[in-house]
Amino acid sequence: MTQTPARKLAVLLHADVDGSTLLVQKNETLAHERIQDTFRRFSQIINSHGGVAHEIRGDALVAEFTKASDAVSASLAFQAANSTLNEQLSDDIQPVLRIGIAMGEVVVADNTVTGAGIVLAQRLEQLAEPGGVCIQGASYETLPKRLPFEYKNLGEQQIKGFDELVKVYAVNLQPGGVIPESEAIIQADKEALELPDRPSIAVLPFDNMSGDPEQEYFSDGITEDIITDLSKVSSIFVVARNSSFTYKGRSVKTQEICADLGVRHVVEGSVRKSGNRVRITAQLIDGSTGGHIWADRYDGTLENIFELQDEVTCQIVDALKVQLLPEEQKAILNSPTANIEAYDLYLKGRQHFHYNTKENLHKAKDFFNRAIESDKLYAQPYCGLADCCSYLNTEHGEGHAALVDAIAAATKAIEISPGLGEAHASLGLVLSATGNYSSAVKEFSTAVRLDPGSYGAHYYWGRTCFAEGKPEEAAEHLETAWKLSPRDPQIPGLICQIYRDLGRQADHEHAAQEAVNLGLQKLEAEPENWRACGSVAFGYLNLGNFSEAGKFMERTLASNRDDSILNYNAACLYCGIGETERAIKHLQISLNHGKGFQFKDWIENDSDLDPIRNHPRFRRILES
Repeated sequence: MTQTPARKLAVLLHADVDGSTLLVQKNETLAHERIQDTFRRFSQIINSHGGVAHEIRGDALVAEFTKASDAVSASLAFQAANSTLNEQLSDDIQPVLRIGIAMGEVVVADNTVTGAGIVLAQRLEQLAEPGGVCIQGASYETLPKRLPFEYKNLGEQQIKGFDELVKVYAVNLQPGGVIPESEAIIQADKEALELPDRPSIAVLPFDNMSGDPEQEYFSDGITEDIITDLSKVSSIFVVARNSSFTYKGRSVKTQEICADLGVRHVVEGSVRKSGNRVRITAQLIDGSTGGHIWADRYDGTLENIFELQDEVTCQIVDALKVQLLPEEQKAILNSPTANIEAYDLYLKGRQHFHYNTKENLHKAKDFFNRAIESDKLYAQPYCGLADCCSYLNTEHGEGHAALVDAIAAATKAIEISPGLGEAHASLGLVLSATGNYSSAVKEFSTAVRLDPGSYGAHYYWGRTCFAEGKPEEAAEHLETAWKLSPRDPQIPGLICQIYRDLGRQADHEHAAQEAVNLGLQKLEAEPENWRACGSVAFGYLNLGNFSEAGKFMERTLASNRDDSILNYNAACLYCGIGETERAIKHLQISLNHGKGFQFKDWIENDSDLDPIRNHPRFRRILES
């Protein structure tokens, strides 16, 4: 069966036998046997380091990794083992490999890898010494500096088939260094996240067992509702949807997930919807041991779907031995609607909302409006409608009417359900967009009081503080949001600049590196995620890698030429690399397509734009 081609970003390895023709001339049969054995041994090492050996092309091997650190470790482990084996041979038929490692887009189909990334890896391999490893500068930037590798800067090289110069490094194991195994790399790749001082949990996306991919929105919606309910409990730390959903469709060890997210427990489960019947299975797992603490199955109908969700949530709370406050119990057990059609429409709207493109925001608006038509006293769709209108104004250039609609919808949600934290967060978001910062902060404060684990309230509160010119407060709220969603590249991409302005150099470098690492991981799972691509660009900018920053920004803009936020980010990036005219151009595009009043204050307080403040066109653009 022919495999459907898949385009993705990956770390590619190309290995070639040095002087293979000479070896074959000496003894054709023995040379072929030794070369095949060499590639077999290397493939085993590649697999043990989390890579995939895709194919052998004559005297060359091609492999794919998700992490450059794994690719380098596998390469150095093989080169050391192969050198030892060759020393034991009494003849001179001794295959020696040269290895090149690069990061780039490739197409994978029928176990074959093609694309510019693999071509670059091959070209780098040709620059390596026999028995050596060469890596591209972009891959070098993602390697944790604590790993026991030493590097030789070979400078910028003119690579055949590539217009721009490529920075190249030769890499070796430090004297006395021990090559880490893949699991060790996973832990070394990032700072170990400190466990919160209270029970901590991540709810992974529940599997859709309905046999119909179109029902994915329903299982995702159940998961998100459970996350929302748990986040209302002040004595539990709950990871936000943005991060827990990064594991959707992936097979990852529970211990690794807990280490990634800084939590002690994981909830996983499934949803089966058949006609009017619903079955939810769920289990709570201890991340330190991998053992199950609790598991159960819940059967019911669509009419009592909220009762099923409440049972799951309360069982989790009981298993964590947490005592609910009266107001928390009331908030969790409060059924938001008795109209199942309205709930179904709301879940469909929320699914589109998370994609955050202009087209999907309009689809989400339509579903939210239909949900409101089905139940005019259902508060959550009003929140969704308010957020859609806010984003369509600030990010996609829709006019003042969008803000008026957003305020009306958020206000109505609060009128229906005054204790709904997300309603206050939605009103805070739109008030911030209008420049009414003091009122916005009051709403964010209320949202956090009602929903202590609200990622959105903390994130937008931080952005509001930045627009007000309060970097210390902005950092505080963004740090809280980052703890709630540690796998989201968007926050480190923003906060690294704030750290820089505050003179927090170590935090600045850490956040910039995390923007690159998390962004690249996000792009592998979602190649079209332009927000993640922009985060990578800003990470590279703040690490001083202007070449890679420019490449990722161009990739970000390729299919998003009119996106207000992306063009604003492009203006900031081109300021940073000294391309003033391009910066002015993108700032103008940004303001043409984004109508939020917050823009002017944001620009006034954004140090990224300092290089163009005295440009004659800058003040004219701002005044217009």
